[in-house]
Amino acid sequence: MIDVLFLRDVTRGGRTDQASVVATKLATFVGAAKHSLHMAIYDFRLDPTGANFATVVNALKVAAVRGVDVRLAYYDPGAKVALATTVSEAERFAELGGDPAPSGTGTFLNHVFAGSGVLTRSLDVPVNQKGIAGSNLMHHKYVIRDAPSFSTAKTMVGSAVWKGSANFTDDAWSFQENNILTIGSGALCDRYERDFLELWDSGNIRATGAGDAGTVRAGTTTVDVAFAPGDGSIVEQRIVDAINASKKRIKVASMVISSRPILAALDAAMQRGTLKSFGGIYDATEMNVVLSLWSKNPANSDIIATFKRIAARMSFKKSIPYSPTSRHNFMHNKVVVCDDLLVTGSFNLSHNATLNAENSLIVHSPSLAQAYSDYIDLLSAEYA
Repeated sequence: MIDVLFLRDVTRGGRTDQASVVATKLATFVGAAKHSLHMAIYDFRLDPTGANFATVVNALKVAAVRGVDVRLAYYDPGAKVALATTVSEAERFAELGGDPAPSGTGTFLNHVFAGSGVLTRSLDVPVNQKGIAGSNLMHHKYVIRDAPSFSTAKTMVGSAVWKGSANFTDDAWSFQENNILTIGSGALCDRYERDFLELWDSGNIRATGAGDAGTVRAGTTTVDVAFAPGDGSIVEQRIVDAINASKKRIKVASMVISSRPILAALDAAMQRGTLKSFGGIYDATEMNVVLSLWSKNPANSDIIATFKRIAARMSFKKSIPYSPTSRHNFMHNKVVVCDDLLVTGSFNLSHNATLNAENSLIVHSPSLAQAYSDYIDLLSAEYA
């Protein structure tokens, strides 16, 4: 079973109840767990006064009460945010990899899940949580439900992975363009479980994901999966290979497009002139920061020209410039459609992504690739 949920900015055509739809869907996913729920989430900070907070947190606490092994691994920026004071706030944001470093996630989770009495006393069961450090970001957004390898049963009917580009924040569910994919597959769960336990046991992103890449089946669908930073170069090369092999269409929706190999592949594909369809959308505010950084070195003139050729065929969203207190309404997808292949996950099309803790899927599905292509076309037209 593969299910997808596409998110849009509610101020630009998205459903006004979109956030509650996500919260309910996540709570339902959590509620089906029989023995384990292992979550690696970059940013988990829902408004404690909101209904979505209660929906999600209640579901997780009820699961813990039922005896489900609930674990939350979150990004702990620590000293990573203490960059040189000469770096502007925007450049600091770009240097961190394009997402705000969620320094409040640990405080939020400790308050909510450590038997703090935030909700009813009957649900004050501690939920295991651990901050994950590293010289780069723990940027995952996935939940593993009932991985067979974690259970003595070895097979679980409800094994599934929740993944995509959306963090667990009100802004991510309301004002960002994101995609959320749920895939029922015990084999895929076990690939993610291996990555999760590497993070959990070490408490650091260092070398996690190395050797975890592989190909599994989700029903009749073939899925290639890989994890950075251990296999970050493999993720990047797989995306390049998919672009190079495209004959019919390439559609891109990525907050930033700054990986030199990926930009070169997109440019070559576009220059061939054989594709029937080429286009997509990016976040102009974030890419302008990247271009500003590149422009400081004359040696980057070629890569700037390459990006501009590609950007001329794409739409863009002018998001609100990042600050810790601003609305975070980035065009936040990380998607490439190459013919009948879908590339999606937490992996931005950037060099930073190869160094972060990230996950990436290539799904071999004409129907899913078409659904994502239609979604990207919708966003492109919306921001044209």
